[in-house]
Amino acid sequence: MPARRELHTGRYNFLHRSWGPVEPYDDSMPQILKQHGVYTHLISDHQHYWEDGGATYHNRYNTWECVRGQEGDLWKARVQDPEIPEHLGQLTRQDVINRAYFTASEQQPLAQVFQLAEHFLDVNRDADNWFLHIEPFDPHEPFFTQEEYRALYPDDYDGPQFDWPDYVPVAETLGAQAHCRNQYGALLTMCDDYLGRLLDYMDKHDMWKDTMLMVATDHGFLLGEHGWWAKNRPLFYEELSHTPLFIWDPRFGIAGERRNALVQTIDFAPTLLRYFGVEPPADMQGHDLSPVICGDIPVREYGLFGMHGAHVCVTDGDYVYMRADRPGTELYDYTLLPLHQRAMYAPEELRSAELVSPFGFTKGCPLLRIALPKGFYPYMSCMEAPHEDILFDLKTDPRQVQPISDAEQERRLQQAMVRLMKENEAPEEQFVRIGLEHLQ
Repeated sequence: MPARRELHTGRYNFLHRSWGPVEPYDDSMPQILKQHGVYTHLISDHQHYWEDGGATYHNRYNTWECVRGQEGDLWKARVQDPEIPEHLGQLTRQDVINRAYFTASEQQPLAQVFQLAEHFLDVNRDADNWFLHIEPFDPHEPFFTQEEYRALYPDDYDGPQFDWPDYVPVAETLGAQAHCRNQYGALLTMCDDYLGRLLDYMDKHDMWKDTMLMVATDHGFLLGEHGWWAKNRPLFYEELSHTPLFIWDPRFGIAGERRNALVQTIDFAPTLLRYFGVEPPADMQGHDLSPVICGDIPVREYGLFGMHGAHVCVTDGDYVYMRADRPGTELYDYTLLPLHQRAMYAPEELRSAELVSPFGFTKGCPLLRIALPKGFYPYMSCMEAPHEDILFDLKTDPRQVQPISDAEQERRLQQAMVRLMKENEAPEEQFVRIGLEHLQ
């Protein structure tokens, strides 16, 4: 039987305040592994972990390392403003400052993350029962890298710096669009380079026989497809929601094969727990992907996905249905840790908060219900974003160019959406918000 070891590259709360030695109660995957004797380690340059909304998730690991300087990470100090041309738009003051400290590829956060990963393996690869989570921020915007990679994607663009598109419809010239895609290609090539070095390391040290490898990501990015840059505001097209996933499981030794079964990121935690011989908690959703790996045996018929406050989406792999919210409906945050991504909730936001009954997965703990103001999220107030129910046939229209009208398919997918929402304990107002309360 192979030793239980796992490397995970990709992206993926419980508030605890105590000075004592008591281990915090938590049902997150790394915490469960830690409680069952599996050593867990996180290496990331994803600065959102260290912000308010990161909710101390990194402390669920035995140990963790952070690499500073990505995007607008509040890292290097400069009191006087640097020179920031007006055309840079979203390119923040802090990012301009941070970039000045990365003058070679090996200095960039992406490279440092993989260097730290190699160090972890140098020290620990012969041990058993460990989980290494390698989470590089790239190829996230801004698409910043060094000349050795940019030179692989030459163009004749001579306009202002453009490697950080905003979350808006495309309005740039064709030359500017191509240039931005080239900057993305350069950064993606750098990511491929460093992932390849990790694979070479596993080859060199004969790690494949007893080490699982998962390579995943959290979302895609529009580079002009559907007339949009980025994410959040447009619909959840395939380019955003149908993400890469590669798994090597030494127990089965299956390589070079593709799978058609519908899987989701919520499947990662139960898959990893079962790999280490740990039973997932009863209220943990998702499925162990071993049947998919072994024989492409489906673990679900439908997948529910989307984003808080935006379209609710469901797919069976052949069709995808996106349901918009109805005008005038309410949106709430349910939490015991009232934090925005980069800030705490303001007093005026909390004054109307109310304590409500628990969900099944909150272990009997009631929650704060906080009303979110209209237009709170930018993608909800973006007039250019599609705001209607949309159905696509992915078999005949994989690029999602032409929505279809099919009452039978819509009815079937609406019923699946409601069933999955109920399984997720969606609050009553969510069914009202998308106009499906009559199907409960």
